[in-house]
Amino acid sequence: MLQSVRYSLGTIQDEARHLVDAGILSRLQPIRSLCKHFPTQEWNWIEQELELNDYSLRDRIGDLMAQEIWTND
Repeated sequence: MLQSVRYSLGTIQDEARHLVDAGILSRLQPIRSLCKHFPTQEWNWIEQELELNDYSLRDRIGDLMAQEIWTND
């Protein structure tokens, strides 16, 4: 029996940040762009977690990423 993994909002944000930092995704792309980078069978859980935290799949990835600290300000 396959067991599903439950993703926390923090985990989703960390993965989004990693993909943006690596240049794979842009902060301006919609959150739904993340679906290609998570297992297909887990996307429903991720979508539910995002909705529970008031994120829409149309929102930008930059909105999802937690507040960033800039050290060169």
